[in-house]
Amino acid sequence: MPGFRQELVGLFGQPVDENPTQAMIEAGFAAAGLDWRYLTIEVAPERLGDAVRGARAMGLRGFNCTIPHKVAVGEHLDRLGRSAALMGAVNCVVRRGDELVGENTDGAGFLEAVRRRRDPAGARVVLLGAGGAARAIAVELALAGAASLTIVNRGAARGRELGTLLAGMESPPEVSVEELGAGFRVPAGADLVVNATSIGLYPDVESLVPLSLEDVAGRALVADVIPNPPETRFLAVAAELGCETLDGLEMLVEQGRIGFELWTGVEPDVEAMRDALRRAFGVR
Repeated sequence: MPGFRQELVGLFGQPVDENPTQAMIEAGFAAAGLDWRYLTIEVAPERLGDAVRGARAMGLRGFNCTIPHKVAVGEHLDRLGRSAALMGAVNCVVRRGDELVGENTDGAGFLEAVRRRRDPAGARVVLLGAGGAARAIAVELALAGAASLTIVNRGAARGRELGTLLAGMESPPEVSVEELGAGFRVPAGADLVVNATSIGLYPDVESLVPLSLEDVAGRALVADVIPNPPETRFLAVAAELGCETLDGLEMLVEQGRIGFELWTGVEPDVEAMRDALRRAFGVR
């Protein structure tokens, strides 16, 4: 068809049979009346540079990166946004003019979901985990003015590494590191408790984060980054104690919304995206 052009974005990562993110983003495209496609593209680590050069050549408007490419992709881009540079990881690439710019929406999506409930400025945070998700969340909370972060991790060394990163930021929060061990009792002063591990992720849905919430019953916001199932056992326990909860599906929707706006310049229909994501996960 003369003059026809369909805009493309994509996901560079490991092979997947079904991609809930693709369902979510394409639902946003459809609701906005955009003739765009979101493609899932398997990229081997040794071909990542070729894939990025291909994205430039084909004029892709951007792409997401998942494991194992979040760190390595940075060397193939023109520059990194502030959060991505601090984290040393990229999950969202955006074409701006002739440049490919690396961003990180992992923590930003979480932060936006939190802000719909509470202001993170001045918050006292307990963060379970020190991996990629925890790193992104910790950086965004620090940038948002959290007063303190207690990093609770099975391996103290990795927790200290994240603590060092945060301590080197401009206006850093107060940081402490604890080992998870057999369990950790969340102190009474905590405002926000976050599970940034994979404990409770489908199909291991009966796993429970070894964390006691008794001392923050009825007052803390308790969040879990796991989107499937949306209500983990950890969140169910928190709700039983009267805590407000935030599930990982909401964080994933916010990540999708931010990426959508970065690529298209259009505010998406978040409800359409949320509905598509819930259908993809088989939840109501």
